[in-house]
Amino acid sequence: MRIFEGKTTRTYLGRMDHGSDLLKSLEEFIMREDIRCGKVQVIGAVSRGAFGFYSQKNKEYRICQLDKEMEIATCIGNISLKDGKPFVHAHILFSDEEGRTYGGHLTEGTIVFAAEFIVEEVEDTAPNRVFDSVTGLFLWE
Repeated sequence: MRIFEGKTTRTYLGRMDHGSDLLKSLEEFIMREDIRCGKVQVIGAVSRGAFGFYSQKNKEYRICQLDKEMEIATCIGNISLKDGKPFVHAHILFSDEEGRTYGGHLTEGTIVFAAEFIVEEVEDTAPNRVFDSVTGLFLWE
């Protein structure tokens, strides 16, 4: 087990632009504000959802895209460093008009209808992601 300790310093609340890419918008925001560690939450609705499922056997992501109106039931993630740059790692859960849910690793291609976010910055720590040969993932070292 690895533990990192820090202090929550700044909290941002915001609204994303209609038609924007959810992940790209988060990445642009954290780069602009130079947030190197933190927590991300998003609620709202999308006109298209994109998410990944990681195959533990094949050690690769399978990307799923749903071209339909859906609610963001929840989206939560973290911010840390990968290759020395701030990196957003988030998971998302969508729900459709029938109440079916879909979810996984947030990827580019999720198009915002309306979305609000909260980003909490954590200072005094910045976990770094490195390749883990056992899982095939970039995990905190």
